[in-house]
Amino acid sequence: MELTPRPAAKAASRGKAPTGTQAIDRAASLLVRVVEADAPQTFGRLLAESGLPKSTASRLLSALERHGLLRRDSNGAFLPGPVLTRYAGRAGTADLVSAAQPVLERLGEKTGETVNLAVLSGGSGGEVEQVAQVDSRYLLGAMNWVGLRVPLHCSALGKVFVAFGAAELPRGPLERRTPHTITDRARLAAQFAEIRRSGYGVAVEELEPGLIAIAAPVRGRGGQVIAAISVSGPSIRLGAAQIAEIGALLVSEADAFSASLGTPQ
Repeated sequence: MELTPRPAAKAASRGKAPTGTQAIDRAASLLVRVVEADAPQTFGRLLAESGLPKSTASRLLSALERHGLLRRDSNGAFLPGPVLTRYAGRAGTADLVSAAQPVLERLGEKTGETVNLAVLSGGSGGEVEQVAQVDSRYLLGAMNWVGLRVPLHCSALGKVFVAFGAAELPRGPLERRTPHTITDRARLAAQFAEIRRSGYGVAVEELEPGLIAIAAPVRGRGGQVIAAISVSGPSIRLGAAQIAEIGALLVSEADAFSASLGTPQ
């Protein structure tokens, strides 16, 4: 005997969320709209362009955000999430290192200190990974950082990623690596605002005692921060005047490098 749904069952099915292929197609369509857009996409715009019911669009966008495929800016508009940012960084790391090498060497020649290039790490612990280095000409402070991952909140490299919206601080208590590590989020927020103003970030003995680091962002074609370059050395060589001088130099070199990658100026 062939069974047909009762009218009540049909009505109930119309109110259910889309499942299977339909839900995947709709979520993928929203994701592609955000990734291919030239600017952050508001919920209203995505709703209008997708033609989806408001509740469906909200549910799908929340799922994409929950899994790190999308994120929101300070105004609530949608941007590609950290999963996509990390993938893009890994896919182009070799080319990025090759392109950045002359910049790193020039900075090493001008400062005499250790110079590093870093990208966001692929993990979920809120870290950056150093992928290239030019060594200091001095014995004191010479260390190979390539392959090492450092936290966002207490490294100059990590602070740059957070300040310019490429990463977020991890939830929960922040690790205190030294007596100078800043773990108060309000103080860090004030630092991030200063980084956006000056164009470079500084970590003064926050990662390791006696270590000073200054970093500036590298932007890709879309204007988003895809990497950061740092100069680091011991506190006995890097005082306030040297930090300011190196910070300005880093911003100049990083901006010129970003322009060579096709970043709009």
